[in-house]
Amino acid sequence: MNVLVTGAAGFIGFFLSKKLLERGDTVVGVDNLNDYYDVALKKGRLEILNRLDGFSFELLDISDREGVEKLFAATRFDVVVNLAAQAGVRYSIDNPHAYVDSNLTGFANLLEGCRHSKPAHFVYASSSSVYGQNRKMPFSVTDTVDHPVSLYAATKKSNELMAHAYAHLYSIPVTGLRFFTVYGPWGRPDMAYFKFTKAILAGEPIDVYNHGNMRRDFTYIDDIIKGVVKVMGIPPERTADKENNETTAPYRLYNIGNNEPVELGHYIEVLEKHLGKKAVKNMLPMQPGDVPATYADIDSLTRDTGFKPETTIDEGLGHFVRWYRKFYA
Repeated sequence: MNVLVTGAAGFIGFFLSKKLLERGDTVVGVDNLNDYYDVALKKGRLEILNRLDGFSFELLDISDREGVEKLFAATRFDVVVNLAAQAGVRYSIDNPHAYVDSNLTGFANLLEGCRHSKPAHFVYASSSSVYGQNRKMPFSVTDTVDHPVSLYAATKKSNELMAHAYAHLYSIPVTGLRFFTVYGPWGRPDMAYFKFTKAILAGEPIDVYNHGNMRRDFTYIDDIIKGVVKVMGIPPERTADKENNETTAPYRLYNIGNNEPVELGHYIEVLEKHLGKKAVKNMLPMQPGDVPATYADIDSLTRDTGFKPETTIDEGLGHFVRWYRKFYA
């Protein structure tokens, strides 16, 4: 296939592009290489992708309407995967316009591109953040998600609504994926495990929010990529709802997570084991926009694709620490 991957220099975008290229697909990667975190890390990912056959890169911000229009006019894509977004819950509190530009305006530009070019499937990244302070566990895609607690979460919920409207109006097959705390080598330096590793090795204290009373459905990057690739191959179809005399849009939502939440304290213990060094913990209250727990119900994804996460926290953090020591040697 010929696949457009936005956010190709990002964490998930890099691994997805690499996987698609290795299986023989052609990938056009788009990224704006912003400085939200270390640009050298993004360029390091791109160096690897540029060595693989079938990859081409476009330096482009998806909020650039004219640039996105030219991209879709120049190339017809079989599948479009949108992984470009301004990430981070806490960053959204001080930098709201970055989220409006990328996550709302940029997303609308991609939907318009798909509207006119008609790819076989548009897959996009949503987030477990849309569940806000839902108390029912595990989180299900059938749950109501009308109470986001951060602007980041609100933009991701908005993406889901926008995508559904385009699927309904223009019969674009669309699948949204609610990612749950993805981690692994080449990950984002703003994520807790990355910050913890850097601080522990430097003998500095780590900030542990909500006094460590957090649970996260940590999901290893290889498992995430297996799930995304499976989803790409099964575009949804428009189906008739005869009972209500309605036609439903070719649209689906899935959770994609480990389906096994882990206490933050245990996560830190495993990281300490692989680093061979104890952390000095600075216990702090809950941060604004954060949630105490995440837990993915992945039954529908498993039923439709056979997706099943396989990587344990011990294995995943071991892989990450080995990569970290090598990359930052």
